[in-house]
Amino acid sequence: MNVAVIIPTYNEVENLAWIVGRVRASVPEASVLVVDDGSPDGTGELADELAESDPFVHVLHRTVKEGLGAAYRAGMRLALADGHDVIVEMDADGSHRPEQLPDLLAALDRADVVIGSRWVPGGGVVDWPLSRRLISLAGSAYSRSALGIHVRDMTGGYRVFTAAALERIDLDAVLSQGYCFQIDMLRHAHSEGLRITEVPITFAERERGDSKMSLGIVVEAMLRVTGWAVTSIPRRLRPNKRTVVPAPVTVVAPSMEPGDARVVR
Repeated sequence: MNVAVIIPTYNEVENLAWIVGRVRASVPEASVLVVDDGSPDGTGELADELAESDPFVHVLHRTVKEGLGAAYRAGMRLALADGHDVIVEMDADGSHRPEQLPDLLAALDRADVVIGSRWVPGGGVVDWPLSRRLISLAGSAYSRSALGIHVRDMTGGYRVFTAAALERIDLDAVLSQGYCFQIDMLRHAHSEGLRITEVPITFAERERGDSKMSLGIVVEAMLRVTGWAVTSIPRRLRPNKRTVVPAPVTVVAPSMEPGDARVVR
């Protein structure tokens, strides 16, 4: 597979070399695309150094911080234009373990979208307080119920898409910027009838740097999900012979085998 791993960054200079090295060791044939939103701490400059020393590492520099969604959309468009047929979303802080990426990629033989899931059997989180577990579980439960998408981990950001799946999703219509971007992408994938699979992962809390999670991000997600649910009610009630029936969501056990942009190739 021609795989591109997209890693969005903002002030991740402490983590970047560490996480890129782990990706390269876990999936040596994959390319890494760092999408940096003008980090003032030198993350972009470090990314350039990594790209100069490794032909599998590339950098997309953006001049302003526009949010997670905008960074991922820019990275996805570039990866598609470069001919990659598999695109991965991964955080820069080590929460998503690159060593589990082969399990997610293996699930593509039965799915168009693979979600690294914390909330299916075999999945879990490390070093999270009970309050954060409850917030994450409640957010996924509310989104699942409101949107009618039977995915346990609606907000998880460790994901794999086939290029064909992304080409069916209208990225211009995915307007969410924070972690709500993950829910937004999932509802578009579901509406297109794409096959969605969850693979259990262990999510680890970041060890270095500051979390980007905030109350505003949570509020944005809940308001947007509520709005989507309300506007979809007439469509759900109205008979439509052309409605696409989404494929069922499955859970796959992990395998036992191991603004202005400047692009740096």
